[in-house]
Amino acid sequence: MADYSTQQRVMNEASAPPVRQRGWAGLTSFLNRDSTRGNVIQGLTLLFVLCLIVYLGSNAAYNLDRLGMMFGFDFLSSTSGFDISWSLIPYDPSMTYWRVFMVGIVNTLVLSFNVILFGTIIGTIVGILRLSSNPLVAQLARCYVEVVRNVPLLIQIIFWFTAVFSALPPPRRGYMLGDLFFLNNRGFYFPSPQGDISFFWFLGAFVLFAAAAWFLRRKAQQARINQTGNHKAIRTGWLVWVAVLVLVCVIGNGFIEWSVPALDGFNLEGGQYVPVAFGAAFVAMTVYRSAAIAESVRAGMESIDRGQHEAARTIGFSRFQTLRLILIPQAIRAIIPPLANSWLVAVKDSSLAVAIGFPELVSVFMQTSINQTGRAIEIISMVMGFYIFVSLTISYLLNKYNARVQYKVM
Repeated sequence: MADYSTQQRVMNEASAPPVRQRGWAGLTSFLNRDSTRGNVIQGLTLLFVLCLIVYLGSNAAYNLDRLGMMFGFDFLSSTSGFDISWSLIPYDPSMTYWRVFMVGIVNTLVLSFNVILFGTIIGTIVGILRLSSNPLVAQLARCYVEVVRNVPLLIQIIFWFTAVFSALPPPRRGYMLGDLFFLNNRGFYFPSPQGDISFFWFLGAFVLFAAAAWFLRRKAQQARINQTGNHKAIRTGWLVWVAVLVLVCVIGNGFIEWSVPALDGFNLEGGQYVPVAFGAAFVAMTVYRSAAIAESVRAGMESIDRGQHEAARTIGFSRFQTLRLILIPQAIRAIIPPLANSWLVAVKDSSLAVAIGFPELVSVFMQTSINQTGRAIEIISMVMGFYIFVSLTISYLLNKYNARVQYKVM
């Protein structure tokens, strides 16, 4: 009976509600909870950040008032009054600082996009070559990666600009191909379309046709995998896509005239050109970024078990089929996270092109515009906002794709 009574009392005490402690003991018990401690730390961190923002804002306001300056973005509607050496969108000195901001954004995005595209392609090839069974090819790829990765990017940009592109012959003795393409120490000249159709119409048409081609290709893959029998409709869709593309090209050709570059005195006139500063920055950044991407590809490929290679060879797959159908689809899950970081860094590295005079965002907006307007806080905040927005957009898209290709736990 005694044992039963003791057991019953212990069970009653365990099931009874906890006794609420008072005073210092109660406060200590409350703070020792994980949830409470986490909330307190988050609250203190938020308070510290807010206090820091208030302090920086008040300090900036005091200094601006002391210098007789005002904070605002009204300067964006003022005339810039300076020229920009190269721009993909129309610009002249009579336009506003807002237009200067847009010119810098477009030039930065064009440079970054080309570096990301070609850097990813070259890096993927070099990363695969590093795993080649041919020791010469593997060692050459390894030397490429090791040499490029261990030389600072800024030095590579200056090298390509001074030792390669600036050393090209002048326009009168430059290289040419079929009287259409010209390469000299001022840039690369090529024919360009001119007409009443806006560039944005070209861009919209290209995006529309690319989206339609992607949709038809995806439907064709689904029909081939699921054996749904929609092959005739898909072939009809491709025929319609080709017919509309040809029709648009024929109709658009009537509104377009081609401007071909030609030698006029000591320079080339007509057409479109890419300055040597763009070429040097593009080559240097592409080579540098491809080396980092190659290491990511190599690591992702080596994460696959060797049994996958042997199984593919056993069923008769060629090396290309093994890469395309077995190895790369599995390795992409390990490649995407470091690849996203490489893409983000490529966008931010474009600011180094200011060292050779390429008119990207930092050059035309953070340097020239600040020197003329004195609105350092506003201009720097706009440039920071642009880079943050682009970085978050790339990170979001690649994270969504990464989540899509990862293995799903059923």
